[in-house]
Amino acid sequence: MNKSWHRAFGVYGLYRKDHKLLVIKKSRGPYKNRYDLPGGSPEKGGSHSETLNREFTEETGLEVLGKTLIGMVDFQLPWVWREYSHVHHTAVFYQVNKADGEIEEPDQFDGQDSLGTYWLTENEANEDNASPLVIEAFKWFALATISTEPVIYEKWRVVEKTEEAPWNQND
Repeated sequence: MNKSWHRAFGVYGLYRKDHKLLVIKKSRGPYKNRYDLPGGSPEKGGSHSETLNREFTEETGLEVLGKTLIGMVDFQLPWVWREYSHVHHTAVFYQVNKADGEIEEPDQFDGQDSLGTYWLTENEANEDNASPLVIEAFKWFALATISTEPVIYEKWRVVEKTEEAPWNQND
């Protein structure tokens, strides 16, 4: 089978408190109905830093007050969407060192793909309920390193039904 690639790019925040990672409940895309990191794509002319600040606040309600650039990770996985069979997702990771405010449910608007937030422990995260970004985030916290080679998922299952969504068992 010939692979046709959709290219996606985003900037994401890794925010941890009490050994739990702040994640969002994803509503669409290859990670829908899974836990994912707060973040998203830059707007035209927007910097990575500005993107993180905007997306993190839109999806969590928290304002980023301090952050450190970690690096970039390439993810590749099957995802049938439009004319594409696969996605090559490039993700810039920032560690959010300090945030302020109260966690709020995100406003729903065209383009919003977060259904809300959840605090996730490393033991709760796995390939059945979390995006590759979340799995890599926990590796970062454990090893203080991220993959320098593409992270390839030959087999990837998009969770289609909300009954299968991981937060139904935890909320």
